[in-house]
Amino acid sequence: MEFLNKFILGDCEKVLEGLPDESVDLIFTSPPYADQRKSIYGGIKPDKYVEWFLPKAKQFKRVLKPGGSFILNIKERVVNGERHTYVIDLILKMRQQGWLWTEEYVWHKKNSYPGKWPNRFRDNWERLIQFNKQKKFKMFQETVMVPVGDWAKNRLANLSETDKIRDESKVGSGFGKNVSNWKNRKMVYPTNVLHMATECANRKHSAVFPVTLPAWFIKLFTEQGDVVLDPFVGSGTTAVAAIELGRNYIGIDINAEYIEISRKRTSQIQIRLPNVAESQTEFETILN
Repeated sequence: MEFLNKFILGDCEKVLEGLPDESVDLIFTSPPYADQRKSIYGGIKPDKYVEWFLPKAKQFKRVLKPGGSFILNIKERVVNGERHTYVIDLILKMRQQGWLWTEEYVWHKKNSYPGKWPNRFRDNWERLIQFNKQKKFKMFQETVMVPVGDWAKNRLANLSETDKIRDESKVGSGFGKNVSNWKNRKMVYPTNVLHMATECANRKHSAVFPVTLPAWFIKLFTEQGDVVLDPFVGSGTTAVAAIELGRNYIGIDINAEYIEISRKRTSQIQIRLPNVAESQTEFETILN
């Protein structure tokens, strides 16, 4: 593939027109939020955000493989004293475009510094919205398992009779559990809340996320040799994670300086990431 393991300068909507249909396994990206990164992306107005994003989403859908996933890192901003609905509006419009809104993850920024506002508290989390083209998609849950946690010592020491059978949910949801299944297990599945520190060095970019964030999703939704696309690649963090995990990458950005930063970062990679699950010792592991 012509674009494989390269950073391409240009608008992703136009660049992706040259990419073959169904050629990407995972799209992970954080586009400019409404009215932010004005000097680079023009500062898309909240009321115009959906209109700006949908043509790009159409290209994302075309190049994504049937079993692939699209993870969108985004967050609403406050406009005139209330949260704007552009993220919700975008989700609804993307569903009309044919996407499935499969899941929503939360990135808890565990090292955020304090602040004070007159009518709200500091934002300490961001959305990671999962979209798919079909109900059946690639997912490798065992790759992101986490230590069982201290809760197991007391909870599993004295099991009741109902703990040893599939205890159906009292609300009739059908999601019953057999608590004894977790006895003697050292690793369990995480929740959809990811507790990760923010990136401390901004690398000349205004919105850098930690390498562990895309790495977690790359491990969960791809295999070695798969193709990971970031259409707003910024300082190249998604590409760094892809390389270190043995995946191929495609990075696109409209800013030439970011493209150069990404190229320099990836040229310096010499080692692979440690097991992501092992490095995330503060994941929430309480059994639901």
